[in-house]
Amino acid sequence: MDLFGGTIRNIENGLSYATLKHKTIANNIANVDTPNYKAKDVSFRSMLEGAKQTSIAANKNDVRHYDFDAEQFKSGVFDYANLRARHNGNGVNMDAEQAKLAENTIYYNALIDRVNGKLNTLNTVIKGGK
Repeated sequence: MDLFGGTIRNIENGLSYATLKHKTIANNIANVDTPNYKAKDVSFRSMLEGAKQTSIAANKNDVRHYDFDAEQFKSGVFDYANLRARHNGNGVNMDAEQAKLAENTIYYNALIDRVNGKLNTLNTVIKGGK
């Protein structure tokens, strides 16, 4: 039974993207002084394409059978191989990483507010509007 028409699942996927992006940015910031480290980023498009291809073909003997859903997504993480922001070959731009971190935090908090709203609606319905 799908209470919210897939909204919670979409928010969950968005939170997974935001979490992976946060980890990637934190990893970039942690390696800001590592020589020859190349900054990494997360491709939303790649993750979306991976999510579209998550169904596994099943051996169907009836037209009413569905394919299985897989939980594995492509990571979507890529690095800027040719980017050199510093003389030691490091490709991390600290200002850009901090801006990305702030943007991702706003995105993450918006998704959390959205899921809280959905759950509060469900809670109101369970209590009979009280």
